[in-house]
Amino acid sequence: MDEYTLQPKAEIHFAARLLSKERYRLGRESDLSPIDLALGWGPMADPEVTDQIQITQSGRWFHWRTDKLPIPRRDIETNAANVHIIAANKTVKDQLSRMDEGDMVQVSGQLVDIESPDGFFWHTSMTREDTGAGACEILYATHINVLPDPF
Repeated sequence: MDEYTLQPKAEIHFAARLLSKERYRLGRESDLSPIDLALGWGPMADPEVTDQIQITQSGRWFHWRTDKLPIPRRDIETNAANVHIIAANKTVKDQLSRMDEGDMVQVSGQLVDIESPDGFFWHTSMTREDTGAGACEILYATHINVLPDPF
């Protein structure tokens, strides 16, 4: 992809609630992935839970805050993620622009590591057990669509 090499690490298909969406314009990462999605599944897809949690994104991070934990902290950490999205095609780009916070979405693609000849690298997380720096997934998204809400 341009001067970058995307190395597929795993095929991925999942459904999740869009907790937040943030557009980025600065930095090399935004050349590849101008949009991050904060996504939640399992208990973090349940509006009764997420309505009690304040969710924000900044600096390519997903942040959450609550006065009282509606579920155990570890369940929040392992059932939500900040995902750096690389749109594989125009259809995916169009879907990303139409998605709204709160939508249930179905996503397919590949988790990828990225490198360039000048030494730049950006690596995806390969586990949902991690938190903090390096815990985000980098997803080369080949398909995204909005689903009916099961809640």
